[in-house]
Amino acid sequence: MILANKAGHYFETLATFLLYNMKWFSIGLVSLVVAFLIYLMVSRYGHIRLSENDNDKPEFSFWAWISMLFSGGMGIGLVFWSVAEPMWHYADNPFTEGLTDESASMSMQLTFYHWGLHPWSLFVIVALALSYFSYRKGLPFTFRSILYPIVGERIYGPIGHIADIITVAVTAFGIAQTLSLGVIQINSGLQQTFGIDISLTTQTILIVTLCTIAVGSVLSGVGRGIRLLSQWNMLLSLLLVLIVLAIGPTRYIFNIFFESTGNYLQNIVQMGLWTDTQKDTNWQSSWTSFYWPWWMTWAPFVGMFIARISKGRTIRELIGGALIAPTAIAFLWLSVFGGSALKIEQDERNAFEQNNVAAQVSNSEQVIKQDVFIGGTVLKATKEDSTRALFTLFNNLDEGLLGTILSILACILLATYFITSADSGTLVLCILDAAGDTEPPKSIRVLWGVAIAVISWVLIYAGGLQAIKFASIIIGFPISIFILMMGVTLFYSIRREPKPWAMLPQHVRPGKDQLDEPIKHTNTIN
Repeated sequence: MILANKAGHYFETLATFLLYNMKWFSIGLVSLVVAFLIYLMVSRYGHIRLSENDNDKPEFSFWAWISMLFSGGMGIGLVFWSVAEPMWHYADNPFTEGLTDESASMSMQLTFYHWGLHPWSLFVIVALALSYFSYRKGLPFTFRSILYPIVGERIYGPIGHIADIITVAVTAFGIAQTLSLGVIQINSGLQQTFGIDISLTTQTILIVTLCTIAVGSVLSGVGRGIRLLSQWNMLLSLLLVLIVLAIGPTRYIFNIFFESTGNYLQNIVQMGLWTDTQKDTNWQSSWTSFYWPWWMTWAPFVGMFIARISKGRTIRELIGGALIAPTAIAFLWLSVFGGSALKIEQDERNAFEQNNVAAQVSNSEQVIKQDVFIGGTVLKATKEDSTRALFTLFNNLDEGLLGTILSILACILLATYFITSADSGTLVLCILDAAGDTEPPKSIRVLWGVAIAVISWVLIYAGGLQAIKFASIIIGFPISIFILMMGVTLFYSIRREPKPWAMLPQHVRPGKDQLDEPIKHTNTIN
């Protein structure tokens, strides 16, 4: 515990320094990556197939592919924050007065920003670079290959080894951190639903059980275990969404979905480049400036997993599928659960204000003594413990059997998302450890599965999650340099790809002296 406290102090000092002095860099970089990917998707480079053979087809169907990349990317974190984050922004944000209708709208817009195009762009740029250099250029399926345009054959020496070692460390750290958070929330859900104590013993049993299942899944391979679990996650997620839509404030949910999406798209450039220059409040350091390095620590793991399941797709398909589709799914999920919580808060605030009016009519002095509205049941639960936010929402939607069923389904969903993240993360670590072999030996898979379980348990046991959060900011900075380098090497390489007309049959290609003239097919075909 002493070491954890010391580590926390050192991490906090360095993280605070980076947040204060380098905030502009991370915010600007992530927005630049979004713009770069959209450009590639709509440009002539979008047709490039991520395979040495332009006739290759994708390994997985679109549904299976979307299910796997979403489950491996954000699943467990999105379940955790879908209610808690809108509640925090509803209570306090730098743009509106807290606990108002305006802050409710702004809270969803800000949550969309933190879970939309920007974080997914970090995953996609890594996936695209790895897929291009490995599948298109035939280089090893490791991060050293991204450096090939800069250092050439030296990627097979110390430079390449260092790049892969750093990636392994960051990947293991990012996975264990999020899995620890997931176990804590599962334990919270079990406590609220079944009265099971929140304890290290319970959390240890959860880690051992779930990681054992994850190892079994990764042993069965991507085509079976991970694919089937991911599709199960999507179906169970859809079931939860449909139930909450049916018993919750349906009209309000759809209204806030479209309204928040419109606000997000209308203000995406302004939000993406906002650095709070004048006031420099703690809000951005606690949220955006923390989220971006956090996502960067996940980028090597998620990006490599997306690359592993994306062979045979074009650049346009990869960006469109892995950037646009998951963002839309995330927005719908946040609107259903976050929107339901906001409607409950709105109703409780209105009831509070009506009681004040009634008190004013009966006794004017009572109004003076009346407390101000400080939040409803969901917000209060969130402030006490963010892991309780989702389950408190379910209890508010239905205090009977259906609310209990929703909590049970949420615990199952958290568990399966945990397993999916653990097995996909284990697979990525195994591939890196096996020097790019996409089908690593089973012994390595078991070893890394056990290692992730141990690291997750140590984090919970030491109570060092706060120190780890600060460490995310620190580790995220060098990863951001690596991501910038990926963009440069990728763009340099794809610009050297053959022009579109080079794909035409020889007899209809323009000659060098015809490139600036319209292509005439009539005579050449005859």
